[in-house]
Amino acid sequence: MKALVALEDGTIFEGESFTGPGEAFGEIVFNTGMTGYQEVLTDPSYKGQIVMMTYPLIGNYGINPEDMESKRIQPEAFLVKEYNAIPSNFRSTTTLAAFLQQYGILGVEGIDTRALTKHIRQAGAMKGVVSTKTLDPVQLVKMAQDSEGLVGKDMVCEVTCDQPYGWSETGPSDGKGFATAAGGKYKVVVIDYGLKYNQLRILADKGCSLQVVPAGTGPDAILGLEPDGIFLANGPGDPAGVAGVVETVRELLGKKPIFGICLGHQILGLAYGGTTYKLKFGHRGSNQPVKDLETGHIEITAQNHGFCVDLDSLNPEEVELTHVNLNDGSLEGMKHKKFPAFSVQYHPENAPGPHDSLYLFDRFVEMMK
Repeated sequence: MKALVALEDGTIFEGESFTGPGEAFGEIVFNTGMTGYQEVLTDPSYKGQIVMMTYPLIGNYGINPEDMESKRIQPEAFLVKEYNAIPSNFRSTTTLAAFLQQYGILGVEGIDTRALTKHIRQAGAMKGVVSTKTLDPVQLVKMAQDSEGLVGKDMVCEVTCDQPYGWSETGPSDGKGFATAAGGKYKVVVIDYGLKYNQLRILADKGCSLQVVPAGTGPDAILGLEPDGIFLANGPGDPAGVAGVVETVRELLGKKPIFGICLGHQILGLAYGGTTYKLKFGHRGSNQPVKDLETGHIEITAQNHGFCVDLDSLNPEEVELTHVNLNDGSLEGMKHKKFPAFSVQYHPENAPGPHDSLYLFDRFVEMMK
């Protein structure tokens, strides 16, 4: 079934749907990971985006329930060069196409992903639409131009949990209250801006008892749980568009140790008094080089973000740069000089990706001690 991809600048790409008819809007972005398409598809940070994989063959190892990073598929559509309809892996329980169809997500193959990636790198990430229903290029471009973008929009409200819940090594528990992990020495409140499950798995493995709360939870309610530490999770979209969360985190500074990643890192930056900006085409993949300025070590990291904290907007007497991206020099990590708070822009929970940055969870536990 023929499908067209239209960008707001008038560029058109043609492909074939491997999931049936459909139409989807979103910011078109690319991910450079060679594996991990299931983790990508279930990462809430991709809400509001149409994801294209740069690796040419996708679907070859199928889908399995153990590798879910949230309850459902999060991107608006999925673009690949070539879809493999016959997966081969002992863990596979279904195909990529069936997985996409289960959640009503359009999958398109045959896209010239190399050309589209080069175009986005040169022109920047932009709004787009992919459709099997509307095949008039002029009309599609107009639809892309008229669609709602990510800048200034609150995407967190679409992915955060509805009610608090606990988490241990065995997974989520119902209702309020900390789920007890092995050892269970430290109580951690996790603010869910669109978290990935592996963050919870790792914290539980480190002996933390976890209480996940919705993004809109106020500082008094969080402190009322008497946590030993507060974890600010990842999430989608523009941090400046998320209502109320910056004020909440600002109230929490200095009260308890805080560890933030991705959107949590950006929200911390705003709470410090800084500003954020939109990157030209973002960082998405499992091969981003980051330098730890404290140790001099180079980490290969997994990343998924389109916005960044502006280092120049932070007060150097209060905030210290700890990590920097070696590709473009952007801010990748920081810590507060007065309060027990630190954060990184990348994803240390390695789902998918390398294990280079797991030490950050140990650092958080040491801070709670």
